[in-house]
Amino acid sequence: MIRVVSFVSSVVSIYMMIVFARIMLSWFSWMRGGTLQVFLSRVTDPYLNWFRRFPLRVGFLDLSPVVALAVLSLVNGILSTIAVHQSFSIGILLALVLQMAWGAVSFLLLFLIIVFALRLVATLARLNAYNPLWRIVDAIFQPVSYKINRIFFKNRIFNFTSSTIISIAIMGFVYLGLRFLVILASAALVRLPL
Repeated sequence: MIRVVSFVSSVVSIYMMIVFARIMLSWFSWMRGGTLQVFLSRVTDPYLNWFRRFPLRVGFLDLSPVVALAVLSLVNGILSTIAVHQSFSIGILLALVLQMAWGAVSFLLLFLIIVFALRLVATLARLNAYNPLWRIVDAIFQPVSYKINRIFFKNRIFNFTSSTIISIAIMGFVYLGLRFLVILASAALVRLPL
C-alpha cells in the first residue's frame, strides 16, 4: 500500500512539473504551435480548464493556474505524508491546507516584489516606458502600488522611486511575517490530537 501511495505521489509531482512548464511556455507566443507546446497542452489543458471555469481573474491576470498547482501540491502533500508517516490526521490536513494557501499567497507576493523591482530598475535606468513589456508591468504595478500607498500613507504623496522602494520593503516584511506565522501555525496544527 505504501509503495502505491509513494508511486502516486511521484506521478503527481511529475505532473506538477509538466503543468508548471505548460504555464511558463504559454507566456512565449513564439512557442505556440510547436511540438512541445502542443504535447503539454494536450496533457495539461483538461486539468487547467477545470479551474478556468471559476472566477479566478484579477484584472488581466488569470490565477486559475496558481490554484490548479496549489491543489496538486495539497494532494501531493497528503500522499507524501501518508507514505512517510503511514498515518494521517485532521491536524496534518489543516497544516497542509494552510501551507497550500501560503504557497499561493507567497507566490503572489514574490511575483509582485519582482514586478516592483523590475519597474524600479527600469525607472532608474530610464528605459523606454512605452515599450509593451512595461505597459504589462505597469498594469500590474499601478493598482497594487496605489493600494499600498493608500493603506500605509493615506493622503501623503511620495515620488515614484520612493513609493516603489517603500512598497517593496512593505511587501518583503509582509512576506517574512506571514511566513513566520505559517510555520508556527503549521507546527501547532500538526500536533493536534485528532
